[in-house]
Amino acid sequence: MERTEDLIELCLFMGKIMQQNGAETYRVEDTMTRIAESFGRKESQSYVTPTGIMFTISPGAHAKLVRVSARETNLEKVNLANDVSRKIASGDMSIHAAYKELRHIETSPTDYTMLVQIISATLASGFFTIMFRGSWHDFLPACVAGGLGFIALINFLRLFEIKFVAEFVASLLIGFTAFSLFSFGIGEEVDKIVVGSIMPLVPGLLITNAVRDLMAGHLISGLAKGAEAFLTAFAIGPVSLLCLHYFRDREG
Repeated sequence: MERTEDLIELCLFMGKIMQQNGAETYRVEDTMTRIAESFGRKESQSYVTPTGIMFTISPGAHAKLVRVSARETNLEKVNLANDVSRKIASGDMSIHAAYKELRHIETSPTDYTMLVQIISATLASGFFTIMFRGSWHDFLPACVAGGLGFIALINFLRLFEIKFVAEFVASLLIGFTAFSLFSFGIGEEVDKIVVGSIMPLVPGLLITNAVRDLMAGHLISGLAKGAEAFLTAFAIGPVSLLCLHYFRDREG
């Protein structure tokens, strides 16, 4: 493979890793362009969407496409990929060394263990409830509901290919658990418990990236990520509506 082809493959691989793990679209394009400039290619062009990346070394050269089929949030891998980009820009890393390092980043188990994720989601649910002015009597039921909901989400993602179905079912389980605990006298404000428990499911990073992409002029990527965030919010929204209906009946 020629050096030009090596450089194209490196830029596409870098972009794919960053896009798969939650980087903003404009950051992906900027990183790919900077890598190309580091090797003297100042006319490179890239086109990045949430599901695919196109890249060419120069306007008259051929372009290559790589498909981005799976996306998750792993900012550690984004940071590691940025470190590789900086080493390339400073001249401390060759194309082949960078590609080898990126391959290691892609396959390395940098995710937190499942137990750590569950514990984090459990505690986050309780503290979100306190942040939304719930009482400490609501802390424990929020932890239970949020932890069970997150466990359900992980397992349903393995069963359903559609992410939003898993989020919808997990949110229903959170609501059922919160109302069940409340009916047994555990907790004081069920609305605060539910809101705190569903917070680990809220696509905060996705919404942030959508807004930042729109502000940077990447309209297609911004709208696509915004639509994905809206569908996730729509999947977990029925729980909030259930709470509202419950309290309207209670006040009536």
